[in-house]
Amino acid sequence: MTLAQWPYPRWIAHRGAGKLAPENTLAAFRLGATHGYRMFECDVKLSADGVPFLLHDATLERTTSGQGIGGDLPWQTLSQLDAGSWHSRSCAGEPLASLGNVARFCQRNGYHLNIEIKPTPGAEAVTGTAVANAAARLWEHAAVPPLLTSFRPESLQAAQAAQPQLPRGLLLDSLWTGWLETALTLDCVAVVCNHALWDSSSVLQAQSAGFRCLAYTANDEWAAERLWDLGVDGIITDRVDMFSPDA
Repeated sequence: MTLAQWPYPRWIAHRGAGKLAPENTLAAFRLGATHGYRMFECDVKLSADGVPFLLHDATLERTTSGQGIGGDLPWQTLSQLDAGSWHSRSCAGEPLASLGNVARFCQRNGYHLNIEIKPTPGAEAVTGTAVANAAARLWEHAAVPPLLTSFRPESLQAAQAAQPQLPRGLLLDSLWTGWLETALTLDCVAVVCNHALWDSSSVLQAQSAGFRCLAYTANDEWAAERLWDLGVDGIITDRVDMFSPDA
């Protein structure tokens, strides 16, 4: 994928629909879609038996009825958990989503996906490999592949080795020493920064090196306006109810 072929929309719904639905569930994706969003971000890790599924935290307590480390349980157990009651009564009983289910939803509706590889600590490389292999298989016949991103260079390196043709982006919560060189080494197509990190200097650095610039998680009009003025290529937001994805 080259910059000239960049196929993704400018607006990306964070974890499906931000905070308006239980994050990383199909209910969230469906709600984000009702607001007109055509691209979604989600967090993917591995079950104990190697099934890629959506969950942000290493542990289950915050967003499910389960306990302990999500990656320590098999998918059959994880699939029975309630991932909606924590958010609202109307979402009670919403299950965790597998990457396979999300892939089918996106492709049947013509949506794009940003998969954040979110490994259980200690499983960075194996998760990068497994998620990349699953994405290559699930999107084998798709015109536009998912964008694989991660804060963990080890995960992106493993994804690069497993499926080098899939586009990758380096996630940053600080501009640590060597971030630009790392993104180049990983043959990334994008750098995805905390929105406050982007300024005229960092955008120029990234774009001069050949990267697209994406920002997370911008939820205020002033922040979005600042980012567009800087020339970023995409914004990840929770506020699917406030920002029109056609803007």
